Amino acid sequence: MQIKTTRMDAEDAKIIYQETAGLAIITIHRPQAKNALTANMWDQLAKIAVNVLDNPKNKVLILRGSGENFTAGSDLKEFHTISLEQAEEAFIHMEKTISIIELLPIPTIGVINGPAMGAGLELALACDIRIGSEKAKMGIPVGKLGITINNKFAQRLVSLIGPSKTKDLVYTGRIYKAEKAYKVGMLNYLVEEKDLVKYSIRMGKLVASMSPASLLAVKSSVQECIDSAPSLWPSSTPFVDKNDFPEGVTAFVEKRLPQFSRKTN
Repeated sequence: MQIKTTRMDAEDAKIIYQETAGLAIITIHRPQAKNALTANMWDQLAKIAVNVLDNPKNKVLILRGSGENFTAGSDLKEFHTISLEQAEEAFIHMEKTISIIELLPIPTIGVINGPAMGAGLELALACDIRIGSEKAKMGIPVGKLGITINNKFAQRLVSLIGPSKTKDLVYTGRIYKAEKAYKVGMLNYLVEEKDLVKYSIRMGKLVASMSPASLLAVKSSVQECIDSAPSLWPSSTPFVDKNDFPEGVTAFVEKRLPQFSRKTN
């Protein structure tokens, strides 16, 4: 079995891309920071995802994290040194990258080998199938940071776990352990850690053996059902709140609880 490997290097991080037996495999590699994605890594991830289709032999994309994490999401320490406008642009770019993964015309499998938090959870939910080990954890603690979740992210969550559980997850900042994530539908499969890689490759090969026309048709139809859900809220809501976000990020960097003083109307 021949494996082709490409590394997209940043200063302290890598997006590793491999091709083997009809499978395109992307690995987020920044273990020293729980695989948190820098702005440069989001950019590299987008470029690689687009290029997956350059090889017609690629039938399935597998997305995973190295070491003991899937990804902690965006590197919040970067946001401590930039303006609100730059932060907003960074989140917009992040969302575009996640949408590229979601809308690829081939099946995608997320391998959740550890925590998938914040934007990491959104990236996992953008995959068609999610396979997790008992070390998987999934959460979206945006309430501690003054970050909003946009309509697209909300649609992904609601389509999997329903509106009530979505609100509870965000309102409380709770983190689902693997068994809970499996029970509510965030994970399609839950396997032992030692079997995770082998199981994921086997699943990828199984899916790759199916009719490409059938796979594309069902993926397109399901996506159309999700996208057609009506929204009562404006889609132009900023990703970051101008009052709460600076305090949330500062508190994160200083490793303390945030003190949000602004009252909502």
